[in-house]
Amino acid sequence: MVKTKPGMGDDYLKALAKIFKATNDEAKRQGIITDYKILAGDAATQQDYDILLMIEYPNMAALDGLREKTDPIGAKMVGTEDQQRQLAVKRLEIREIMGDKTMREITLK
Repeated sequence: MVKTKPGMGDDYLKALAKIFKATNDEAKRQGIITDYKILAGDAATQQDYDILLMIEYPNMAALDGLREKTDPIGAKMVGTEDQQRQLAVKRLEIREIMGDKTMREITLK
């Protein structure tokens, strides 16, 4: 859940197109994730998010050891931990992370 700073939504989406897309495409290719989505909309209040980043995993067990599986992808796509940290700090200028949430899809019978 991300709140972009005023006038920075397009800039943030451009940044996502480079890193978020590339890393998740690779994670999907490796079978680590099932799918990912980016949802954008108007914030309902000033405290609300306007972009939702969704990542779908095959099951809850896929979250076990997730960093060990995804860190090499980040290193390949972005660079060292220091380079990744610098990029994260730069993104602070255009967005605020409002939180994250783990949810399950429910199929009604």
